[in-house]
Amino acid sequence: MKKFIATTAVVLTTAVAGILTWRKVESDRIRNDLWNEAERVSVEQDMAARKQAQHS
Repeated sequence: MKKFIATTAVVLTTAVAGILTWRKVESDRIRNDLWNEAERVSVEQDMAARKQAQHS
């Protein structure tokens, strides 16, 4: 019985650690995607502002 409880505890601990790690990786990926999108939009806005300044 003790071996079963110990094995169950190890499996549950490993599963929880895996889920937490997966969530962290996905969170970092989403954050990086958002930063990349923000940088792209910023560059586009800068280029549009330069074009408008040149035509004025």
